Amino acid sequence: MALYDRFSRLAAERARFQDSGPSPFGTCIEDIYSATEGRIGGKNVILAGTNNYLGLTFDPNAIVAAQRALAIEGTGTTGSRMANGSYGGHMALEAELAEFLDRPSVMVFSTGYVANLGVIGSLAGPREVVLLDADCHASIYDACVLGGAEVIRFQHNDAKDLERRMLRLGERAKDALIIVEGIYSMLGDTAPLKEIAEIKRRLGGYLIVDEAHSFGVMGANGRGLVEALGVEDDVDIILGTFSKSLAAIGGFAAGKTREMEVLRYASRPYIFTASPSPSIIASVRSALKTVASRPELRERLWSNARRLYDGLANLGYALGPDVSPVVPVMVGTKEQGLQFWRALIDLGVYVNLVLPPATPAGITLVRCSVSAAHTPKQIDQIIQAFSVLRTSAILDKEQPE
Repeated sequence: MALYDRFSRLAAERARFQDSGPSPFGTCIEDIYSATEGRIGGKNVILAGTNNYLGLTFDPNAIVAAQRALAIEGTGTTGSRMANGSYGGHMALEAELAEFLDRPSVMVFSTGYVANLGVIGSLAGPREVVLLDADCHASIYDACVLGGAEVIRFQHNDAKDLERRMLRLGERAKDALIIVEGIYSMLGDTAPLKEIAEIKRRLGGYLIVDEAHSFGVMGANGRGLVEALGVEDDVDIILGTFSKSLAAIGGFAAGKTREMEVLRYASRPYIFTASPSPSIIASVRSALKTVASRPELRERLWSNARRLYDGLANLGYALGPDVSPVVPVMVGTKEQGLQFWRALIDLGVYVNLVLPPATPAGITLVRCSVSAAHTPKQIDQIIQAFSVLRTSAILDKEQPE
């Protein structure tokens, strides 16, 4: 067998989706004009597929901080913190995140994906059991494979199913890892953390919550779903990313106790991955200050999310179960989804086309990401584009439930 033969089916499907026009696989956005505007081909578009929840990618303070770090500390660290040492900015960011989250231990990673690999992959060893929400992100699944743990999936957002599976484990449940997300990236729904925390208090286990899409977005201070639901004391480790609300790239883990510090010497992805560039660290530190000091950004974000969700629901589209900055619209088959996605670009709106198997239950959806930087007029323009397509020939009359 040739080296890439096993990917022939994937290659054929990708080619089919690229032959007749713009492709969702590696879309080129030629120009970025602002947090919410760009150009694809010859078309100016509203960017509604970026996860730029607080709209901070063009924040002047973050840009100045990044430029200053670039000039003073150079373009990169050229190695891992274990081998090359930590820059002052890396340690300062960890201290600032620890203060913001009110946690004694924070580790910064080069990406959110690596944060999951580094923490979960180190804790979920061959003798461990992981109880995992079925809709968790690919990085969480990959982390469990890396560690070699026994993985037990429970039905998405079903606390009773989690409890049933823990009861079957008996005494082993006391040492199991329970892993869920804050806001789920496909359907925009949130984990039932109050119920899960109550189960953990009764049956044991260690609770890890990936707040990638909820950090900066939820909670009175922007600390995420765990803050919003008042269960911070029940969560052993919070995982997060810098690539959504903090408008950069990187990730972090925040431990309930300082015992998590041992992972600096046990986590291979942490030990052997180059640390983030100084300019990235500087912009994240600036963005974190903005998250802490400007709650009005969260208010504007949620106002925009409700406006978009309600507008699309009134048009009769099948959406996710909850109002959220992630607004998924179910669009039928893969072919319908591709046509719909391209038609939205023609109407001046860029969203994400997400195809099976990345989606739950084999559905095809276009995913809108709402930003605090979107104006009400832009939200209405997005709704208008969906309104035009609601009566087009692209979709069947009956939307999927």
